[in-house]
Parts: sequence; structure tokens; C-alpha cells
Amino acid sequence: MNESANKILVTSALPYANGPIHLGHLVEYIQTDIWVRFQKMQDHDCIYVCADDAHGTPIMIKAREEGIPAQQLIERIGQEHQRDFADFHIEFDNYHSTHSDENRYYSELIYARLKQSGHIASRTVIDLYDPEQQMFLPDRFIKGECPHCGAQDQYGDSCEECGATYTPAELKNARSAISGAAPEKRENLHYFFRLSNFEPILRGWASEGHVQKQIARKLDEWFSTGLREWDISRDAPYWGFEIPDAPGKYFYVWLDAPIGYMASYRQYCDRKGLDFDAIWGPESQAELYHFIGKDIAYFHTLFWPAMLHGAGFRKPTAVYCHGFLTVDGQKMSKSRGTFIKARTYLDHLNPEYLRYYFAAKLGSGIDDIDLNLEDFMRRVNSDLVGKVVNIASRCAGFINKRYAGQLAEEIDEPEFYREFTQAAKGISKHYQGREFGHAMREIMTLADRANQYIDEQKPWVLAKQQGQEEHLQQVCSIGLNLFRILVNFLKPVLPELANKSEQFLNIAPLHWNDGQNPLIGHTINKFKPLMTRVERKAIDAMIEDSSKHLAPTANEPGANGPLDQAPIGKTISFEDFTKLDLRIARIEKAEYVSGADKLLRLTLDLGGEKRNVFAGIKAAYSVEDLEGRLTVMVANLAPRKMRFGTSEGMVLAAGPGDKDIFLLKPDEGAEPGMRVK
Repeated sequence: MNESANKILVTSALPYANGPIHLGHLVEYIQTDIWVRFQKMQDHDCIYVCADDAHGTPIMIKAREEGIPAQQLIERIGQEHQRDFADFHIEFDNYHSTHSDENRYYSELIYARLKQSGHIASRTVIDLYDPEQQMFLPDRFIKGECPHCGAQDQYGDSCEECGATYTPAELKNARSAISGAAPEKRENLHYFFRLSNFEPILRGWASEGHVQKQIARKLDEWFSTGLREWDISRDAPYWGFEIPDAPGKYFYVWLDAPIGYMASYRQYCDRKGLDFDAIWGPESQAELYHFIGKDIAYFHTLFWPAMLHGAGFRKPTAVYCHGFLTVDGQKMSKSRGTFIKARTYLDHLNPEYLRYYFAAKLGSGIDDIDLNLEDFMRRVNSDLVGKVVNIASRCAGFINKRYAGQLAEEIDEPEFYREFTQAAKGISKHYQGREFGHAMREIMTLADRANQYIDEQKPWVLAKQQGQEEHLQQVCSIGLNLFRILVNFLKPVLPELANKSEQFLNIAPLHWNDGQNPLIGHTINKFKPLMTRVERKAIDAMIEDSSKHLAPTANEPGANGPLDQAPIGKTISFEDFTKLDLRIARIEKAEYVSGADKLLRLTLDLGGEKRNVFAGIKAAYSVEDLEGRLTVMVANLAPRKMRFGTSEGMVLAAGPGDKDIFLLKPDEGAEPGMRVK
């Protein structure tokens, strides 16, 4: 970081306004918040802004499903997001929305400048059109096989397996993700950003240390394959900003989403009376940092700096990518209860537990991190409660009861105290370099050292010995001063613990170098418990709540199809099993379900009685394959209301999922309505 810079602006990627915040999201916001709090503790002029990403077809579709205007949806989701962030102690200086006057202004300004400079092209292309929904399909509503690596079930703009980018028309075996229909190819006018115009500038920027080494290598791959023009227009109906000189055409959400950083800072400037160009102007000497997930590096390290440069704004100082979150070594899963919403976590556990655990795992690279729930409980209880808070609880009682809360007038072991203060430089370097895991390890090594000192001095023994009053006060005063230093080092990670500790110690809010001078002759307040242990029952309750509230929805495996490798549950008795009424059914009709990725609607004939059943088997069967065939269903399952209607039973299938799903096939001679024994 440039020490002479007078301003620092920091952003996190904008959360999408179509659903709740979950623990996977929080990796990024906690990482960013820790870094920002560290800057502010050093009295740097650091501003942290964010906003909801509030445009795009998914939001439009979700609002339609809920029967409300898109504006109402994004306002509700925005409030939920901000409440979750605040309760995790993520402290933005400004939080806005991309559906704002500021964002419209800068989107139109950047587009106009790029067009005037010859960086926007328009031409007719072949687009994919959903004949059932009567609309051109946005990239994310087309799925098929990657044209480069052949990966299945990939979106229409990029492959999550190999990272390749392409046009929707290049997908193999494409289908509409809304209706399931095979899309038609039709001519359509589109607008493009000429990214290749900026290749020399981008190569230079990427080589100057503005991105991590892993991302720089990925950029070299993208450069070697050639930079494509970027399609920045979408067709009505679309929830977003209409392109000023193109009626019926809208800015693609990824064009105006990063501009949301500028819009949020603009709102902050207007509120505070600050100069916007001091950060974003082409001659700005300020620092600008973006924290993002590695999955959106293409947009932030190619399109975004190119757009800024082409429109006469400054480029980012750095783009910092992080990896994904797994839980207990596996991808977050709704059926296992490990797809945990922020609010569900908050209902059961202290947010600072998670802040610390993520900090202990985070480094400066893009490796994925794992939330191992056993390790989470052990580490929080051992490090925070057993080590750090334990120092204060072991010393405070003696000072409060025997010395009226008064600390000793001097520290009689200055060299030992200096051992802790001198650690500030190395820990500071770790924070600055986003090596939070290294910082936490050094802090806990110091906490071990402090506890070892208390164990050796045995204040509980000194309290029973005559003539040891002064020594007892010294030992406990040193212990509380070491506790103060440790809390100071942990404050970017644990702001609430720091706040409670500042009140207990009767001191002003801590700044980074405050520990250099000890508290002597100072009066502390009565000690109150600062943090309690993590209980296993709280973790279990959180998992149970997640399983309950985030059960597989009607367009996921597990709705009425195979679960995603869920563990075997509790056993049932033979008597319970005999209660199942398994019947032969003929699939009279099979239909695709609009808006469902994996779901088919089946009309089943049980020998005169008709049932409507939803099944998550779309990847394995076409409707033509199913109609007329016999299968087995659970006929006495209670009707279940789902997002797309009521399911009146369940067809039986087996297999690992995706294309490998196999409906049970009755023996020859079976008839609809027959009971399976």
C-alpha cells in the first residue's frame, strides 16, 4: 500500500438481490471488514462501500413468481441483507443499490464515453428464443454442454468447470432453463464492448502486481486465447436500465453491477460533502481495492479495468480474490443442513465465533476454506475462551476485590511486556497482507505465553500468602495489560469482544499502537463474562434448522427425486415400512415445469385414479421417453404444497443424480393400480 495515499476506498462484490445471505457469502464480507477495520485502527482514511446487485432476469422472474413488483422485491431483500451484515458486525460506510439514480447516471456516462471513443459495436447475431415463454433468453437462462470441455448443465456465458467463455449459441444441446423447451435461433440486434481494444493496457496492468499470482496466470491464459467482444445488451422484458439510444434494449446486469461501487461512493460523497474524483478521477493518488470471489475474476480483472480506462476513470489498485467455502469438507448442501443462511446461524451462535474461525483460515491466496464444525467448536473454545478471555477472568477478581480495581503503579517486568508490544509489527504486516491465519497463530502463541506466566506465578496461591500483596497486584496487573494487548490485536476480527473489553478495562476505543504504553495506576471496572463456550447442542440446532427451512425446493434433487448423497438417517420399524402403499402407475403425461431446472410434472394413472406428481428427473429423461411407461409410486404420501403446485405422491428412483437417475421399472404384466408387495 502507498503510505502517502490520503484516501483508501474498499469494496466487496455486490450481493445479488434475489435471496438471503449465507455463510459462503460471509467469507468475503468478513475478510473485507477485518482488513478495513485494521486500516481504520491505524487512523487511515479508509472507506468501505457496497450495494445490492439489483438487476437482471432472475430478479424479474422471482418477482413474478411472488406476484410483486421487482422494486418491492429488491427493497425487501436489501433490508434483509443489511440487517444480516450488521448483526455480523460488518460495518459499511455506505450501502446502496444498483437500482439507483447514481448508478443509472454512471452507467449511461460510461457507455456514452465508450461509444464516443469507438469501443462499442452493434450487429445482428443469432440469439436463442424460448417459443413457450416468447422471449429471448439471457445467458443464465440457457443451459447445455460446454463447447470447450463438454461439461454438462453449464450456463450460456461461461463454464464453471473449465472457465471458458462463449456465446449462448455455441452451447451444445441447449435448453431453456425457464421452460425446458429447446430454444429457437433467431436474428437479434446486440451491442458489444470491444474488450480487445484494451489488451495492451490490461496486460500491463496485470503484470504490475494489481492481481494475485494465481489470477495473473489465469489472465495469461485468457490473453493467449484472445479477448472477445463482450455482449452488453439484453432484450425486453428485462429488469434493469434501458440503453439510452436503443429502445427495448437494456444494459446487461454485469455492466452496471461493478458501476455500483462508484454509485455507492457517489451517494457517500453527496452525504459527506466529499470530492468523488479524489478516488475515481484519472489522476487520483488514492488507493482502490476490490475484494471478490475467484469465480468473478474475469469480470473484475478484464472488463472492469477496461471500462474504467476507456471512460476516463482510474483503474483499481488491486483486485483481491478469495476461494469458496465448504462445510465439513463438502460443498454446502441443503439436504445435509450445511447450506446455512446467515440468519439461521445468528439464531443459534455468536457471530464473532465465525469471524474468528474464518480469520484463522484465511490467507492471501484463492484457496477454498473449510468450515469443519468440530474444529470450529474446538478452536473457538480453546483459543478465545480458554486462552484470551481466560487471562482476564483469572486476574480481574483479585484486582477488583483486593485493590478496589486499581492496577499497579508500574510494570516490574518491562522486558516481558515488551515481548508482546514488539509483536505488533509482524502482526500488522500479516493483517496488511491479508494473511489473517498467520496473524491469529501469532496472537494465540502470545496468549499461551501470557497464560504460562499466570500459571507460573499462581496468583491464587499468592493471595493466601502473607506479604505477597504487592507481588499479587503486579502479577494480575501484568496479566490484564497483556490481555489488553491481545484484544487490541484481535479488534479487527472481534469488534464486539473489543468493545466489551474496553468497557471492562475502562479505556477509550483502542487504536493499533495503544498497547505500547501499559495501563498503570489505572482503575478498571468490575469483570463480567466476555464470551461463552460454543455448545455442541447449538451447532446441532443450527443444522436442524437449516435442514428444516432449506429443504430441497421443487427444482432441486430431493424434491421428489434423489438426494445429493445424504447420509442414511434413523432406522424405522418393519411395521412403519408396511404402512407405505406402493402402487404401479402409468405415466399418462409428462411436462416441463417453467422456472424449474430439474423438475418434471407427471400425470399418473393408478387404474382410474389420476395423480399429479413432481419429480426431479429432468436431466435423465425427456418427456417423450416417459409418456406411456409404467413406474412405481408411493400412493399414500400426504400431498405436499410446492412452489409450482401440489405434489400428490412420489415416484421411486435411484442413482447418484443428474443424468444417472433411474425410475423403478415394474415387471412385465403389471397394471396401473396394482400394489407392489
